[in-house]
Amino acid sequence: MDFLSPHNLWWLLALPVLPLFYLWLLRRRGKPALRFSSLDVVRAATGSNWRRHVPPLLFFAALALLTLALARPTAPVTLPWSKSTILLAMDISRSMRVDDVKPNRMVAAQDAAKAFLAEVPANIEVGLVTFAGTAQVAQSATLDRAPVVAAIDAIQMQLGTAIGNAIVVSLSELFPDHGLDVGEMTFGPGPNSRSLHDKAPPGAGKGPPRPFTPVPPGSYESAAIILLSDGRRTMGVDTLDAARMAAERGVRVYVIGLGTPDGHVSMGEGMAMYLQLDEPTLREVARMTGGEYFHAATAEALRNVYLNLGSTLDVRKRDTELTALFAGVAAIVLLAGAGLSLLWFGRVD
Repeated sequence: MDFLSPHNLWWLLALPVLPLFYLWLLRRRGKPALRFSSLDVVRAATGSNWRRHVPPLLFFAALALLTLALARPTAPVTLPWSKSTILLAMDISRSMRVDDVKPNRMVAAQDAAKAFLAEVPANIEVGLVTFAGTAQVAQSATLDRAPVVAAIDAIQMQLGTAIGNAIVVSLSELFPDHGLDVGEMTFGPGPNSRSLHDKAPPGAGKGPPRPFTPVPPGSYESAAIILLSDGRRTMGVDTLDAARMAAERGVRVYVIGLGTPDGHVSMGEGMAMYLQLDEPTLREVARMTGGEYFHAATAEALRNVYLNLGSTLDVRKRDTELTALFAGVAAIVLLAGAGLSLLWFGRVD
């Protein structure tokens, strides 16, 4: 636990004086002479003697809590994201038909993604970005799982692998006012250039992009990208350039490498190079953005990765100020002391 105003902790040194003052008051009052008419009265007086000390003890505890509250304590507390979005970026290149992951990579990825949707808490929006030679938003982020499942089932494999495009399209979905344009980044600026998923007609004004200040990698806690690929970039935006853009916006990219890192799959001559999983680059994407890299060589491993991500991505540990909590507990303790004093003695001492 840390404190935002630690200088107020010095007041704790004054607390030991209060019990001494309380004992002094008790001695000053003295012991009045009492005559007891029966043994029952003696027992009653003796049995209730401890009660007189309970309210002062509670008042002392409340004062100690209030003193700690003055120091403004903070602690890392696990909290749900206030607004959470997860974008699944799935590779739909032709190599996903390889059956080294049973029944094949594509079906295993689809099944794992749907299991992930069932695991993710209902208050988190999930969207789908698919990529091969191009990248597109197959389903915008939504709380409704049905359209995301439908988009996953409707995947059609295509040629090429543009991993960088998938990251940029995901970022443009998360930050629509940042002016991220995959077409312009790939082919250069032009009079009619626009994003591959921009539904506005050519020439329509999109307005100037909103300037932003780069933030520490992984610091944007309202969204994350889960990228699944089984190969290496063959076209499009450079993968590490796209990762750098995500890092500057604080977006974590969790990367799942699927299939065979060494590329030895029987698909005919000339295919091995394109079936190689580019683990070094994918690991670097995760490192740069503050995410994690996972390798899934089997359908079960892939499913487990997705399920683990689904159960952990909805929370973050944040340094949270606990002043109100300490003050609230102190008020409850103070009221308890006052209530017991009224109940037992008919007054508040």
